[in-house]
Amino acid sequence: MNGPHAWFRRAIWLGILANWSLALPAIFLPNAVLSLGGLPLALETPVWPAFAALLLALLSCFYIPGAVDPDRYRATAIMSVLARLAGVVFFLVLWPDRYPAFGYLDLVMLLIQAPLLYLTLRGRPEVVPPALPSAYPAEARP
Repeated sequence: MNGPHAWFRRAIWLGILANWSLALPAIFLPNAVLSLGGLPLALETPVWPAFAALLLALLSCFYIPGAVDPDRYRATAIMSVLARLAGVVFFLVLWPDRYPAFGYLDLVMLLIQAPLLYLTLRGRPEVVPPALPSAYPAEARP
C-alpha cells in the first residue's frame, strides 16, 4: 500500500471518529454537548439536535467502505470528501453565524482529505467487481 493511499484511509477514519465522538454523546445529551461547545441550547426541542447527531453518526457509517478500500469503493471515497465540502458550505456560507465550529471541523478535514484523495486515485484504474453469473443458462438467453 502506497503512501497517499494509506494516509487517505487514515484521514477518512479520523473524520469518522471525530464525527462519532461528537454525534454519539449528542444523541443522548444534546444540550450538554451544545453547552460544551458554547452553542445555544435547544431547551424546548432537544430532539432536533439529537436527531441531527443521529444523522451525522449514520452518515459517517457510509464513509466506511471508502475508508477500507478507496480503490474498490471509489464513488464512496469521493462522496465522503464531497460531504465535507457540503458541511463547509452549509455551516460557513449558508449559516455563518450559527455553528461555525462544525464548518471549521469539516474545512480542516476537507483540506486534509481532498489532496489525499486526488493522490490516491490519480492514475489508478477503477476496480470493477466481477459480473455476477446470469440466472439463465446461455442457451436460454434471448
